[in-house]
Amino acid sequence: TFDPEWYWTDIPVGPQHIRLGFARERIGIEPPKAIALLFLAVAVLTLGTALILARRLTRPLARLAQAAAQVGQREIPEPLPEQGPAELAQLARRFNHMARDVHELLANRTTLLAGISHDLRTPLTRMQLAIEMLPPPDDPALLDGLRRDISDIDRLIGQYLELGRGLQPGQREQTDVYALLEGCVADARRGGAVIHLAESPACWRSANRLALQRCVTNLLENAVRYGAGLAVDVTLSCAPQAVVIRVLDRGPGIPPDQRDAVFHPFYRLEPSRNPATGGSGLGLAVTRQLALANGWQVELHGRQGGGTEARLSLN
Repeated sequence: TFDPEWYWTDIPVGPQHIRLGFARERIGIEPPKAIALLFLAVAVLTLGTALILARRLTRPLARLAQAAAQVGQREIPEPLPEQGPAELAQLARRFNHMARDVHELLANRTTLLAGISHDLRTPLTRMQLAIEMLPPPDDPALLDGLRRDISDIDRLIGQYLELGRGLQPGQREQTDVYALLEGCVADARRGGAVIHLAESPACWRSANRLALQRCVTNLLENAVRYGAGLAVDVTLSCAPQAVVIRVLDRGPGIPPDQRDAVFHPFYRLEPSRNPATGGSGLGLAVTRQLALANGWQVELHGRQGGGTEARLSLN
């Protein structure tokens, strides 16, 4: 018979059964509650263990992602701790080797370009001095052509050196971006370019002044060179979140599928390499590398009505 004050269980032993009974008062908690508490304890323990393991795995991955972002911004990250699970320790070890190799490669390239620049500029200076000491020739145009050639070679050497040094982040200082734009536009106008700068109040930002000046100058030169002789417009948007410089021309424009390729060194839309139809293919490459080294962003967009908009954003 059912007795609510006792719990009974039958244990088969051969042909017979052994019946065991437990008085309800001897059990401190009801079985359904005990089972529920047991499942709750197991769930809490499992969740806690999973969180500990996940944190142990995600911390190294988060450090790796941050270090990879620093490498992408041309910075050298601190070495990652080579510890933890074997796979993560091996990944950190290989990443540290890669970061050191990238640092050495960039340093060697900068040193190489600086050495080449010095070695080439020395004979160029001697050639220029010798030309100036020559007696007046029968054909002055020939001498003027030699001077232009030497000047072009010296300018190209300077651009090569800029390309190598563009990976090095520079010293930041408080800079009035609008005043800097005024200076760059004034320099470009001296060469005969027609440039309209929209008026703007002072816009102070902490920035690498020399790098910013070089970026703006390159964008202006590019707009004037490919602007079909029409006026170039320059605007400045100064907001707390970001400063945006726009250089707009009315040239033939750049096809959308080539707007990223023109930032590659020596890439030109006009492939003949004729200096009369374009530059050296280094101006935009230097601009992007300087921007990346300083945490800025430079983009090219199509302009409504024809032309190109070069956008430089300072975060």
